[in-house]
Amino acid sequence: MKNDDHIVLQDNKGKTDNFCEQCKKEDESVKQNLIMHGYKICKSCNLAKTIFPI
Repeated sequence: MKNDDHIVLQDNKGKTDNFCEQCKKEDESVKQNLIMHGYKICKSCNLAKTIFPI
């Protein structure tokens, strides 16, 4: 493990993207669903997932 001096870790804790994993649209509800449910989908995709859980 020589030459470990060049490794740089990125700090992305403050940056959360609001893009839905299902429809790839940006929405504020993505961050809310991530906090509440643990997955990054928007409000409309969450409703569709609830109604049609396939």
